[in-house]
Amino acid sequence: MMKQDFGFPLSNIRLPRFWQHLIFWIIVSLFITSLYSLQTNFWVSLRNNLLYMPIQIAYYYAIAYWLVPKYVFQKRYVMFMLMLIPLVFAVIFISRTVGIWFVFPYLIRVMHITDAEYIASTHRPFFEQLMDGQSMVNAFKGNNLVTGFVLAIKLFKMWYERKQAALEAELNALKAQVHPHFLFNTLNNLYSLSLNNSPKSPQAIMGLSDILRYMLYECSDNEVPLEKEIFMMQQYVKLEKLRYEDRIDINFTITGDLKDKTIAPLLILPFIENAFKHGASEKIGDTWINIDISITLNHFKLKVANSKPERPVNAGADAPGHIGLKNVSTRLNLLYPNTSRLKIMDEEDTFLVVLDLDLKINRQTQPSLNQQPAHA
Repeated sequence: MMKQDFGFPLSNIRLPRFWQHLIFWIIVSLFITSLYSLQTNFWVSLRNNLLYMPIQIAYYYAIAYWLVPKYVFQKRYVMFMLMLIPLVFAVIFISRTVGIWFVFPYLIRVMHITDAEYIASTHRPFFEQLMDGQSMVNAFKGNNLVTGFVLAIKLFKMWYERKQAALEAELNALKAQVHPHFLFNTLNNLYSLSLNNSPKSPQAIMGLSDILRYMLYECSDNEVPLEKEIFMMQQYVKLEKLRYEDRIDINFTITGDLKDKTIAPLLILPFIENAFKHGASEKIGDTWINIDISITLNHFKLKVANSKPERPVNAGADAPGHIGLKNVSTRLNLLYPNTSRLKIMDEEDTFLVVLDLDLKINRQTQPSLNQQPAHA
């Protein structure tokens, strides 16, 4: 569960939290000082701002660390408003008091103000000055300008963090679904080999062990080297070859330079797994699967085509299967929303998947292409 933190948007800086807050408020103070120095001068504005800033800081922390967590997060909105209103008035009265006692007399003395009306307004009784309507409105605007700005930044940061956390949780759930789905299919393969007392069973178990090790220990990152991902897909194809032997014609071609590129882990597996499960395993007689991967600069293209079994006339969209394709399609929309294109063509005797994807290149200089095909 994500921690509800209502600090400042400086968490990416490797500094103790106290220093993050202190630096942030110094920046805000200098900005406000520069803004109001246009009416006086920088040093006068800085001196007066240092008197008002503690009030605004306390105002912000009271809302951010007390009212919002205690009432807004708990959806107690009426209580939030009932507590916010007296807090706002308290801040207005305190800032007005500071202005009456320390700011206005200082401005008259230092800035040599001679406006008789302004001077007379500062000599009124304290309570009359405190309750002056226009002055209270100005105090409200001045205090909420800073606090509202900071709260807006923080609320946007919280929204973004929660959106990212939800996205990450969904991606982790989708990626986790690949593991049992793959394991179920591969165990079926091992079961088939064991029924025939095949001497290839130990080799299949070792191949499965390598793939599971990759899934458990190397797929926790958001991206993995493309070379490693494709190598593990080749290992999976070898496992399937052990099962089907000469009953299936497999062509796995790789063209282009795989180095220095990364891809989301286990993104290719569902396409290949789907071809075996819903093409080879359901078809009696000669079957074929063609897998073609081509890389041009950072552009990745995958084509997976397989022969289709004969299906009953009443088999429709509700027929079970292709769970992995639905999974990977969702992952593509989340991970590569603007840089991926997926086409699925379900023809009479062929099932074809075409994936176009723009990959990241680790090094700054783009690698030269090596257009030598490799076969699994």
